[in-house]
Parts: sequence; structure tokens; C-alpha cells
Amino acid sequence: MELSEFSLLYPPGYEEKTPAPDITEETVEQLELDLLFDLKNCSLSDFFTVSPEVIRYRQDVFADIAEFPEIAETLSRVVPVLLDIGELRRLAAGTAVGTAETQSYLFSITEIELYTSCISILHDGFAPLADKVKSEAFKTLATRINELTESEYYRDLNEKLTALTQRVRDIKSITVGVNLDSQLRPVYAGVLSINSRPFKSGEVIDKILRLDFRRDDMTCIAPLTPFMKGQSENQQYAAAHAFYSAINDVFKSSIHSWRRVIQMYVLDNTDFLLRIMPEIEFVVKASRVIAALKKRGMTLCRPEIRPAGERILQFYNLYNPVVALRINDEIVKNDLVFDDDAMIYILTGPNRGGKSVITCALGQAVAFAMLGMPVPADSAVISPADGIYTHFPTGSEDTIDKGRLGEECARLKEIFDRVTPYSLVLLDETLSSTGAYEAAYIAAEVLTGFAVLGCRCLFSTHLHELASKVDEINKNSAREGGVKVDNLVAGINDGQRNFKIRRAMPDGRSYARDIASQYGLSYDQITEKIKHKRGNLS
Repeated sequence: MELSEFSLLYPPGYEEKTPAPDITEETVEQLELDLLFDLKNCSLSDFFTVSPEVIRYRQDVFADIAEFPEIAETLSRVVPVLLDIGELRRLAAGTAVGTAETQSYLFSITEIELYTSCISILHDGFAPLADKVKSEAFKTLATRINELTESEYYRDLNEKLTALTQRVRDIKSITVGVNLDSQLRPVYAGVLSINSRPFKSGEVIDKILRLDFRRDDMTCIAPLTPFMKGQSENQQYAAAHAFYSAINDVFKSSIHSWRRVIQMYVLDNTDFLLRIMPEIEFVVKASRVIAALKKRGMTLCRPEIRPAGERILQFYNLYNPVVALRINDEIVKNDLVFDDDAMIYILTGPNRGGKSVITCALGQAVAFAMLGMPVPADSAVISPADGIYTHFPTGSEDTIDKGRLGEECARLKEIFDRVTPYSLVLLDETLSSTGAYEAAYIAAEVLTGFAVLGCRCLFSTHLHELASKVDEINKNSAREGGVKVDNLVAGINDGQRNFKIRRAMPDGRSYARDIASQYGLSYDQITEKIKHKRGNLS
């Protein structure tokens, strides 16, 4: 395989047979993945895939980096050089027409220098690991980079480039001859010489009186002034055009002899590096996330990837990686299994009992898997989702026109318009803007629709009344050949949240009693305080 066809994220010859998963930037933000990865030059949503083949290819890449962390360091050193190449091309595209030939030539030389710098970084990093890496991506990259650096053509290029750049770098000034008309206006100009020393400022009297200046051809008889100072825009353009035209004549032979070499290398090789730069940045940032979690003492696993049609999701000791990196407290882990007994869960529990955390954790883990990364759990079996749809609390301005409930229902309709049986839907405190009775009614209708469709869904809510509707939802779903719905409960013991979830019917009154007791608001606690106050007043 040629380097021009190489990819860090896709196997050789791979062609996407299915559409990319529907995971928007909004979903990425709501799952806080944008903050976690902090990509600067690409979008995380560009890298999601549903292909088990692609996921396994990437899993091997991250496995190599886990074993040899220096790979990530090598790749990170390449990124700023590639950014310089991109900036150089941007500047070259904006070069004035009159200066284009020489400037393009010099830009191309610099670009090849940057290109060879990238190749040297990659060669130095991968040469010691060529026989150790196991992933197809890194084995191919190490082999091709080694073949390139050892080729006679590449060595010849470096030799010529060294000589040519030295010639260019040695140019410090030029001597220009200018013919004037009768009114002392410049008419013609030509280059007399190219010099390896810069000119110095001077005065006429110095040139006359000082012996050491008399024989110094590089000292002017007047002070040096900035080129084109005080000229209008048209005058500046004319001066620059004349100057670069003269330089073009001097470099013409070099430009023509090197043009084919420069164009071939710039187009065929530099383009390959620029093409995979987003992949390199993603792999580097993802590796840093993995390393940070491991440093925190958190476990990650390589999930078993199953066909999308099986719709399997099984996580054991799942946790939220964003929370794990944000706090120093002990992280509570949970099991979460989607199977024939339940493909849709209603998660209830006390406020701040971990419902939103586990809802995000599920989306984050599936996203990690679909990026080809290890997932935040002890073990996992995953069927990729063709879309991840989130309905989280938002401060949308659309509430001005529709009202909060109308805005929530509009967003739910958008999800229904796009969701399929192979999607994952995450609802967090959806329909919290209306009364419990109305919210429970609408939520039951929504969940029945998802159940009939057959998608996987986690609905975290304070609506304990909704749990009592599970049997009715399942009855209606079964009639249409849909999937089952079940209840999950976020635990609380003696007024203390333990953030553990389990399959059970919620008891809203027990949550209320525990919370009331925690804040001294139970009936017994209140009456005791009243008696105490009366005793103090008597």
C-alpha cells in the first residue's frame, strides 16, 4: 500500500458501505465529549463509525499506543509541523500575482523542508518499534517510512534540498542598478549581484573620511530605510513587482530545473500528511484521555463488537469518564445490560442521585466504542448504534415562542423523525417543565413509541408515576411486536445517595422520607423542634 492511500483509522481499501452514524455536534457537546477531547483542528463527529471492521482496526491502534506510549508522543510532534505546512499553503495562496513565481518557489522549498522534518520525526519514532507494533496501521506506517527514508531518491532529494536551501539562506542582500530619466525618476532596474552579506547604514561623510569604509562595498552612503516606506499602495505594488521580476530572472534556471521535483513531492507526499493530520490529532487526543483515566486508576476495556442488528449493550462496572477526571472522590460503577428482558429503561431516583451521570456514561461508553477506543468499564459487549440521540435540559431560546413544554415536544419529534431500531436514545429529565400527571402521560406515550420501534433507550426522570405504567407500556409494545421496558432505581440509604442503580420499582415516598430526614424536615423532627422551642419560651 502506498502512503498516499494510508489511514490511521480505516483499513486498506475500506469503503464505507453504510451511512455514517447520526451523532451531531450537539450530542457530542451534551455528552461533554468536546471538553474531554478538546480537538482544535477537526470535529469528533467525523470519526464515529458503525463498522466492526473499522472499530477493530482502531482498537489495534490504541492497543499499540497503550503498550508503547512513545507512539503518541511521536505523533504529537508531527501535528505542529503539519499545521505550519497548512499555514504556508494559505500564505502562498494569498501571494500577489507579481511575486508568485519566486514566492511559490521559496514556499515550496520550505514546504519540502517541513515535509522531510515530518518524515524524520516519524522515522525516529517508529524505527525502534517496527518489529514490536502489532496493529496493521502502525506496521504499515513504520515499513513505508523506513522504505522511503532509505530510498536513493529520498537521499538525493535531501542532498539537493540541503544545497539549494543553503544557497537561498546565504542570500542576505542584492545590488540593484537603476536607470533614471531626466527628472530623476526610475525607468529601468536590474540586479547587479546577489550578496551573502547585508548592507549597512552609513553617511556620505563617513564614506569619504573613514578609511575602513572606503573599501567596504556593503556600507551605504545614506541611512537604510524600510523598503517601500511612504509609498502608496499602487507604488508599493509596482516596486514589489519590479523587484520580484528581477529576482525571478536570477532564479529562473533553478526554478525550472526544480519545479517538477518540487511539485511532485509537494502534491504526492505532503498531501498525504495533511490528509491524515485530523486522524493524527484525534489519535493523540484520544490517547491522552486514555492515559489520564489510567493515571486516575480507572479501568478501561476493549469491548467485544457485535453486529448492529443484534442491538446488544452490556456494560459491567461502567462509569462516567468525565466525572472520573473532574473529581477526586471514589467513583461508583454500575452494570447496565440491554437484552430481551429490557431494551428500554426508566431510571428514577432522588435528585442528585446520579441519574444524569449514568445516562451520560452510557452515551460516552457507546461513543468511545464507535471511535474504536477502549471503553470506561471492566468489560463490555456492544452493537454499534446508527445514531445517538440526546434530549437533555437546555436553555434554548425557542421557549419564547413555543413555551418550555412545546420546545421539549418539538425536540422529541425531531428524534422520532430520525431514530431507527438500531439507535440509542438518551433522555434526561425530559418533560420536567410540566406537571407530574401530564408529564407521565406524555412520557408513557413516547416510551411506547420507542418500544414499538425497538430502539435502545435510557430515560432518567423524577417522574416516579411513570414506573407504574411499565406494564401497560409493555402490553402495548408486545401487541405491536416491540421490545420490553423495565425500571431502574438510583439508590439511597439512610438519606445518603450511593449512586448505585438496580432493577426495581421506585418508591418515591421513601426517597422523600430519606431526603426530609437528611435535612431535618420529617414530621417527627419538626415536632421535636417545635417542642424544644416552646420549652425555651416557657
